[in-house]
Amino acid sequence: MNKRCCSENTKESLTSISTSLTGRDILGAWKVRWGIGRMNYMVKPGIYSVGKPDGDSPVLVSANYKLTFDMLRKSLEGLDCWLLILDTKGVNVWCAAGKGTFGTSELVNRIEIVGLSKIINHRKLILPQLGAPGVNAHEVTRRTGFSPIFGPVRANDIQAYIADGYTATKEMRLVKFTFTDRLVITPMELVPIVKMSLPIIGALLATNQFAKRPFGKYDIAAYAGSILAGSVITPLLLPYIPGRAFAWKGWLLGLCGTLGILHKSKGFTKGNRLMSAGQLLLFPSLSSFLAMNLTGSTTYTSPSGVKKEMKHALPFIIVTGTVGAAIMLGSHFWGKGER
Repeated sequence: MNKRCCSENTKESLTSISTSLTGRDILGAWKVRWGIGRMNYMVKPGIYSVGKPDGDSPVLVSANYKLTFDMLRKSLEGLDCWLLILDTKGVNVWCAAGKGTFGTSELVNRIEIVGLSKIINHRKLILPQLGAPGVNAHEVTRRTGFSPIFGPVRANDIQAYIADGYTATKEMRLVKFTFTDRLVITPMELVPIVKMSLPIIGALLATNQFAKRPFGKYDIAAYAGSILAGSVITPLLLPYIPGRAFAWKGWLLGLCGTLGILHKSKGFTKGNRLMSAGQLLLFPSLSSFLAMNLTGSTTYTSPSGVKKEMKHALPFIIVTGTVGAAIMLGSHFWGKGER
């Protein structure tokens, strides 16, 4: 990105940005998708120029999460415009709107900080549709004189939206959550739990030298299966799993996976029933919890709906998971027989 000076009337210098992503940008996006450096993947809030904008060029408002920033700028090739980037603490637009960082106060403050009234002649701001829950447009207009309008859901539609006189079609307003969209988010759900699981599995295997029932391949398979069911399979099959609650969908797939492992390992035979009962309590609960995390990654949920689901599901998950873990550990250390 190349710096260039602005006029003396503006409060900070302008940064000219390219619409082409570099290899470093692409690598950074890949790393973030896999949970590497996610918490620090952001750009500096402020005003940016794309192409050669003037005082009559459109102003697009977005978040300072770099993945969002890059997806926006790469869709603006050939367009002369301004980007007003809010300080959302490195969080994407939709999540930041729910948390309040992509909100009325930050937008008003950023307009003042960059001296936007000195840069452009008009008073129109194009905000992403998914940022609407966090912004009171009337309040912004009252405090700044700028009028926010909400553009399309997808960055790829912005140029067509502007060319058609700031008019969005029904298709532009439609929020989709396709198989590909769901596939893209699975690494972010999977990587943290895998990192956490490796030392846990290592510690459990280390106890085999004095456990009466050593932890074996079927125990690890059941545990791994519950992780995959909750963090990968549930997102991919989300529209096809019965029920509405994400916790229920994850629990159902976790139960099916655990039953399959128990059938393979003859877990329902005499001497293994108590252990199997513990697994049936623990592993579907783990899968349910991981699937419930998905509520923060999809626009199919609302803050009130997420709170309601957590209120009802978390106590169940905690109780069944705790009881199941206690039964399993008790069976391994004090039980009889082998699996």
